[in-house]
Amino acid sequence: MEKVSICVTSDVHGYIMPTTYRDHQEVNIGLAKAASIIQHIREKNHTILIDNGDFIQGSPATYYFAKKQGDQASPVIKVANQLKYDLAVLGNHEFNYGSDYLQKAVDAAEYPFLSANIIDERTTEPYFGKPYVIKEIAGIRMAILGLTTHYIPNWEEPKHIEQLRFEDACESAKKWVAKIRETEAPDVMVVCYHGGLERDPQTGEPTEDLTGENQGYQICQEVDGIDILITGHQHRFLSEEINGVTVVQPGNNGQAVAEVTLSIGEKVESITSTLHYVDDETKADEQVIDSLKEEEKAVQEFLDQVMTNVKGDMTISDGMDVRLNGHPFINYINQLQLDVSGADLSGTALFNDTSPGFGEQITMRDIVSNYIYPNTLKVLNITGHDVKAALERSASYFALEGDEIGVNPSFLQPKPQPYNYDMWQGVYYEINVSKPIGERVVVLEYEGQPLDLDQEFRVVMNNYRASGGGNYHMFKDKEVVKDIAVDMTELIADDLLKKAELIPDFTKHFRVFK
Repeated sequence: MEKVSICVTSDVHGYIMPTTYRDHQEVNIGLAKAASIIQHIREKNHTILIDNGDFIQGSPATYYFAKKQGDQASPVIKVANQLKYDLAVLGNHEFNYGSDYLQKAVDAAEYPFLSANIIDERTTEPYFGKPYVIKEIAGIRMAILGLTTHYIPNWEEPKHIEQLRFEDACESAKKWVAKIRETEAPDVMVVCYHGGLERDPQTGEPTEDLTGENQGYQICQEVDGIDILITGHQHRFLSEEINGVTVVQPGNNGQAVAEVTLSIGEKVESITSTLHYVDDETKADEQVIDSLKEEEKAVQEFLDQVMTNVKGDMTISDGMDVRLNGHPFINYINQLQLDVSGADLSGTALFNDTSPGFGEQITMRDIVSNYIYPNTLKVLNITGHDVKAALERSASYFALEGDEIGVNPSFLQPKPQPYNYDMWQGVYYEINVSKPIGERVVVLEYEGQPLDLDQEFRVVMNNYRASGGGNYHMFKDKEVVKDIAVDMTELIADDLLKKAELIPDFTKHFRVFK
């Protein structure tokens, strides 16, 4: 009996080297380490290698390649070619650096990018060419269909997705799977979907608002004829079966490789799945390391550039403490947003719990380690009612755990979402976590007086939040007063270069209590 292994990476986010770029310590992430797992599987079985999206954006290295070397294709594609990927699916973050940069990556790849539901409005055909491929391997015909979460227009800069239409991924799956089954008669039908599960795989209970961002469970239930569903986007580690469909998701940043194994006799006898995690025993592939040696040197030199010095302490040791009590780093980001926008109010988040804040010397490494997304800024015209609703949404981040304030499980599943808790400047507010969700903002003041809920305010926030991202529905479709189309990381670097020193601001703009 022969074995065919479908090896899957997803949400690599440009992490090739085994480093977070915050320091020079080796950690268990990155495609260089994952490559060793892939090679081991190839030595045993017939293998198909797939990337399931969000490949060219997300690390300090990819920021450097896009912003400083943007006239050439991302070097991470060179690594993918070296590893001989068979195909890739477009993720939502593939669009973050613009259509020209994405097209350079697609052109440089020696494998096809699939997405059946991203449509060129001029031709009404899939924009990136092939919606699916047929692979003949070990005597079987395998059809592989690519799909991408159709929620992208809710986040992405409009200029990055001009002339593109995003079809509902589940409806597209129904159409294409039926067509492929009829015209190609494959032995195995694989759907690669850059999207995740919106429901618990065992119980079917919703695990998030059913917005359409993630439709993996729905696809398993409603689309006939699928054998394997490869998922991503949520950065989860999944090896499941839903309604007879084998479902995998291999996390993010190259922390694991998903393997779907087909045992083949006269036909496909069985389909099983497992996750192979990168660990201390996993050696980085030396060929991958060597292939990016010059690029990596340039990245490290770029990250070590000193912007300015800090007169005081702006380091972060506890992300939860920042969200409960505020921090000079958050005050700096909010004040910068106010300065560059001229807005009345500003909101920002501490994007993850590993943000280091600023030490005595601020380098580019510190900036990209703290501000990890390629956000731009928008100024919205909203009412005091919207301000209150947004603060209540942020206040729902907390939950009481006995006598302690903890995190609401809805912000932890299906993945941690610290980036969906905002801290504001320009208003003073108090949150009582003992109150019911929706009634927790017990003090809300503007210029020392109770905020007028009917008054209009200009509020600056990142483009993701301005689109309503993170279930901030009160911002969706609001008037955009100003669009600041400069990457926030660049705004921070430009501002710090102008300062002889940065003096921490310890002003408290809010209070959280129980």
